[in-house]
Amino acid sequence: MRPSVSCICKYTKPLQTKTRFVILMHPMEYRKEKNGTGHMTKLQLENSEIIVDVDFTNNKRVNEILTKEASSSFLLYPGKENFNLSERSSTEIDTFLGDAPHLFILDGTWPCARKMLRLSKNLQALPRVSFDNKIKSKFILKQQPESLCLSTIESVHTVLNLLNKADVEQCETTDFLLPFEKMIEYQVECILNPNNNHYRPNKKKGLKAKNIYKKDSERNIIFEKE
Repeated sequence: MRPSVSCICKYTKPLQTKTRFVILMHPMEYRKEKNGTGHMTKLQLENSEIIVDVDFTNNKRVNEILTKEASSSFLLYPGKENFNLSERSSTEIDTFLGDAPHLFILDGTWPCARKMLRLSKNLQALPRVSFDNKIKSKFILKQQPESLCLSTIESVHTVLNLLNKADVEQCETTDFLLPFEKMIEYQVECILNPNNNHYRPNKKKGLKAKNIYKKDSERNIIFEKE
């Protein structure tokens, strides 16, 4: 969905995983967000799918997954009472997730994600999985509500590494974030280089960095005019 000059497909290398990642994408994210990391995550995972909706209570595909007897379903969402992958042993993680887990991920802005969960009665009933985030998001072109907030692809990367550590997964994640990193690299280059004809030609502006973690009164991007 991107122009050929900024295409990231050549950097993708899909992984095969035991876990099926179900990306629940808000319609606004699906229609308008060309740089959405939910799409990137789908490209990097063979065992994954995207389902678009706001209220998933009566979503046919979601309920089909939830009613499968041979699978266990979980929601990846931050919270103190969740099953924390960072604090559990390999045996505990393996027992909790089972052989063929389905991990649901809400993909959208944080306000949209909260709305999706609030409306979706079936998702509210799912056991929740979380992790201790000790890294900062590389998504420097957007501000995050808090330091613990990661993009979809960064969250999945973190989960995969924890599952690898627990021997639940055996997949190579070294280049998993490469499409995401190349996208950021390209965008920063376009912004900082006023002579780049692929990004706002003839428009020059000075830039200064803003705090990556936003306050309620701040804008969505971390660069502003001097």
